[in-house]
Amino acid sequence: MKSSKDTTEKTLYGYQEEDLKKIFQYLEDNPDNSNLLYQLPTGGGKTVVFSEIARRYIQKTNKKVVVLTHRIELSQQTSKMLSGFGVKNKIINSEVKELKDQDEFKCFVAMVETLNNRLQEEKVEINNIGLVIIDEAHYNSFRKLFKFFEEAVILGVTATPLSSNIKLPMKDNYKKLIIGESIGSLIEKKFLASANMYNYDVSLQSLKLGINGDYTVKSSDELYSNHSMLGKLLNAYNEIGKGTKTLIFNNGINTSRYVYDMFKKAGYNIRHLDNKNNASERRDILQWFKETPDAILTSVSILTTGFDEPSVETIILNRATRSLTLYFQMIGRGSRYLPHKEEFNVIDMGNNVARFGMWDAKVDWQEIFHFPDFFLENIKNDEDIEREFVYEMPQELRDEFSKSDNIEFDIKAEYKKSFANGEKSKLVLEKSIEQHAQICIENAEDVFDARILAKKLKEEIQYRVRQYSYCIMNNTKNYKEWLEEDYERKLRSKISKMFASKM
Repeated sequence: MKSSKDTTEKTLYGYQEEDLKKIFQYLEDNPDNSNLLYQLPTGGGKTVVFSEIARRYIQKTNKKVVVLTHRIELSQQTSKMLSGFGVKNKIINSEVKELKDQDEFKCFVAMVETLNNRLQEEKVEINNIGLVIIDEAHYNSFRKLFKFFEEAVILGVTATPLSSNIKLPMKDNYKKLIIGESIGSLIEKKFLASANMYNYDVSLQSLKLGINGDYTVKSSDELYSNHSMLGKLLNAYNEIGKGTKTLIFNNGINTSRYVYDMFKKAGYNIRHLDNKNNASERRDILQWFKETPDAILTSVSILTTGFDEPSVETIILNRATRSLTLYFQMIGRGSRYLPHKEEFNVIDMGNNVARFGMWDAKVDWQEIFHFPDFFLENIKNDEDIEREFVYEMPQELRDEFSKSDNIEFDIKAEYKKSFANGEKSKLVLEKSIEQHAQICIENAEDVFDARILAKKLKEEIQYRVRQYSYCIMNNTKNYKEWLEEDYERKLRSKISKMFASKM
């Protein structure tokens, strides 16, 4: 966004100008209380667009504008941006008890709760309001304020026009949705960096859904704090993100603390941030993160909005979510484009990409806005995602088995063969163990080397055992864990026997 000679005039990008035309056309063609929703991806410059809307609206109508946010940081950022557009504004925060100086301003920025309290107490009344702009409009906390602005037009702005509450769809409050530029197009035009997506195979069947429709913190903490999942996370970071500025999103404070401890022990430069940190601690941590090239910051969803650090190179989703909004917000934190940063990494440890599709894929927002129930009912469930997952050995590990021509073994295909031949199903696992033992021996000098290689096959063993458990329709957690242990024990034994006969 470039400044022109007049500091109050900002030059907007072509796509932002197009959207402004559509929005003002709608405002001209429709009655005063016809609410409008505007969608633009994270990083597309929503604050820039609505600041220019506020400026032009005040200029055209001489009426007042109120901008609503849900976080204190967003209020301050918004106020600063509006001032940059030459819009003199006042923040209504907890210190503002009444508005004696309201005639000096044409624009007010307020947090939902603060403004709601002031309006309820009838201590604050803003005259001549024509337009109310709601930032992050998918949050439901804003609804309680609608009754105070029945004479004004409400413009909601969001990256994801899907309500945070299933029972309160956005189409009930907004008459029309205007769609902005897509993520794919913003990448093409070099406004956003492109994402390299990496999915890791995780079993989420122990996660439980809460009343808000997303996974509970308790069940997430139990899963993501266990030794195996923490190990997977560290391996993923070492494979993909090592040495890059990294943000790790977790669903529980306990998980984030465990992540912090593990990375710290491994010698990495890491800090932990959650909502218990006070304002000055938060400032220090974010300043450290900004200045440190290989910084890792592990947190719980508090950095999904109102946080902008363009130099982030790797995003790790160390959690599963069923919230499309959260999915886009988390990945969006790494998507800022810089001349030396045209791409960034996304490491998915929660089957989120399989649930929602690629971050830059085309999304039919009109359909989601008009038929949210249909969209929510058709989000893939975790068992289906796991069934469809195909394990691919990472290249680094594949290199350790370079002497073997073929490392593949298709459990489902072998099961079908055995079933057709009337053989016992257990034979499938025995053949799989034999194949694993074979490739370990082919690539090892001695029995000890072969056993070390066998340990590195843990993820593939988990995958094969899970495929087998689907085939025999016994998919309980305890049974799979027992099968894995039994498989690993038999593999060690098989390696010893095969080496002995070789000698």
